[in-house]
Order: sequence, then C-alpha cells, then structure tokens
Amino acid sequence: MSTNIFTRMKDSISADLHTMMDKKEQNNPIAALNHYLRQSEQEKEKVRKLIDRQYKLKEEFAREYLKAQDLADKRLKQAQIAERAQEEEMHEFALKEHEEYQNRADRMKASREEAITQLENLEQKYEEMKHRLKDMHLRRMELMGRENIAKANHQINRVVDDSPEKPFSKFEEMEQYIENLEYRVNSSYYQSTFDNKIAAIEKKLEEKENE
Repeated sequence: MSTNIFTRMKDSISADLHTMMDKKEQNNPIAALNHYLRQSEQEKEKVRKLIDRQYKLKEEFAREYLKAQDLADKRLKQAQIAERAQEEEMHEFALKEHEEYQNRADRMKASREEAITQLENLEQKYEEMKHRLKDMHLRRMELMGRENIAKANHQINRVVDDSPEKPFSKFEEMEQYIENLEYRVNSSYYQSTFDNKIAAIEKKLEEKENE
C-alpha cells in the first residue's frame, strides 16, 4: 500500500516537473537548453565513472588471470613430478587442480579481452559524447549571442522606433519648462529691482531741477 502511494507521489511530482519544464521551455528556450545541458553533463560524468570502473575490472581480470595461470602451471609441473614418482593419487589431484586453474585462467583471459573490447567501444562513444556536448555548448553560446542582439535591438526599437515623437517631445517639454523658469526668475528680479531703479531716476531728476 505504502509503495503504491510513494509511486503515485513520484509520478505526480515527475508530471508536475515535466509540465513546469514545458512551460519554461516555451517562455525561455535558453533556460530550458541550459537545463538540458546540465543533465547531459551529469550523464557524461556517470559514463566517465563507468569507464573508470571498466578500467579497474580489466586490471582485476588481468591479475586473476595471471594468478590462475601461475597456479595451473604449478599444478601441471607438480603432476609431472608425481607421475615420475609414481604417486598416482597426488598425480590425479594435481591434474584435477591444474584443470580447474587452467579453466579459470582461460575464463579470466577471455573476460579481460572482452573487457578491453567493451572499454574501447565505451571510450569511443564517450569521446563522441564529449564532442556532441561541446558542440551543444558552442551552439548555446551562439544562441545566447543572437538572443542578446535581439533583446538589445528590441530595447533600441522601444526607445527610437516605437514612438519617434516621444523623445523629442520630452526635450521640448524640458526646454519649455526651463524657459518658463527663466521667465519667472527674470520677472521676479525685475520686479524686485524696479522700485530701486525708479527711486534712482527720481533722485537724478530732482538734482537736475535744483541746479
């Protein structure tokens, strides 16, 4: 029962995640591409670890092969000694052991050769995978460059092309504001000095009349 519940929860979360990624891809393809590349890099790392494990297995097969072959050769030599000494029981035991060890050695040798072949195939596919991922990273860079240019052009068009009169009307409004401000300042200054100027003129007229 609990297993079914966890399975349903997992399926539900997975479905929600796929839905979210579908929406994300529609709204932001670059973000979706980045997500895919991150997943691909993780898969590449898993493959690299499998290749490392295969290297270790190949070396282990080699060690086991050498060990089994040494024991097989040793038992064969001992069987020959027992036969010369007419020790039938020891001769049979040594031959049986030789056969066991030789079979093991043959099996380990075949396993090592198979591991080498599999490793070569894995390495070849891994290199292809790395090239594909590198190409995808470069394509992402190209797409990001094109996206940047498109966004920049869009911003420029909003300022210049979408409403060509607006920028100039803003400048005209500013000029009008400055002119009005200058007029108010000048008018205020003129008014504040008018009385003094009239008083000075009146004084000069009186001085001339008294001469």
